[in-house]
Amino acid sequence: MTLSPLTSPLLDGITHGFFTRQGGASTGIYAGLNCGSGSSDQAEVVAMNRARVADAMGVDALASVHQVHSADAVVADLAAKPKADGLVTDTPGVALTILTADCQPVLFADRDAGVVGAAHAGWKGALDGVLEATLEKMEDLGADRGRVRAVIGPSISQRAYEVGQEFLERFMDEDPDHGRFFVNGVDGKYQFDLVGFGLWRLRAAGVAEAEWTGHCTYSDPALFYSYRRATHRGEADYGRLIASIRL
Repeated sequence: MTLSPLTSPLLDGITHGFFTRQGGASTGIYAGLNCGSGSSDQAEVVAMNRARVADAMGVDALASVHQVHSADAVVADLAAKPKADGLVTDTPGVALTILTADCQPVLFADRDAGVVGAAHAGWKGALDGVLEATLEKMEDLGADRGRVRAVIGPSISQRAYEVGQEFLERFMDEDPDHGRFFVNGVDGKYQFDLVGFGLWRLRAAGVAEAEWTGHCTYSDPALFYSYRRATHRGEADYGRLIASIRL
């Protein structure tokens, strides 16, 4: 089976893709294109999957970071893998990559400046400012956020993201306006709109355009890995999706 990355018209002219789990060599609970070296999948199979992504992106190697749910962003370096959750480059042929399994994979591009970025934005990173930090790093390389197009890829949707009172209070303590991203659930729980929050942060930061591809990771096990779905099923681990962009 061939790889089947999702793309966005906002990033037309820029090589990019939100890769699904289709087309990979992993088996069992990881079946498909598991690109997470932090999973318990066989290392050689993960390496094979990542090589397939590199080939699809037209590069020999993928630039990545050691993701830690931070608000830190760095300039990509193929020779290093620092702890961060955003990375940027102005170097043609360097494919930035982000891994997710419910969190938001966000790809950025300023075509005129020749600068691209990628961010891993879970609730904590998004709340702490990883999207803004990625834009700032892009500006360091000559980008103008007023020209940046940003696309959020497959992420957990509000209907699948149940949270508790403490989670709600953390957001409300930061800004009472954050209440707009929560609706009442069942048994005193709430449903959190992670993607809506991400889009709001991007637009408030001044990007030219921002959109979500509209795909929910939790709701489509044939196409996407999901940490929360794996947890609900009592599975021991879960695969990681990969998103990539390059000039």
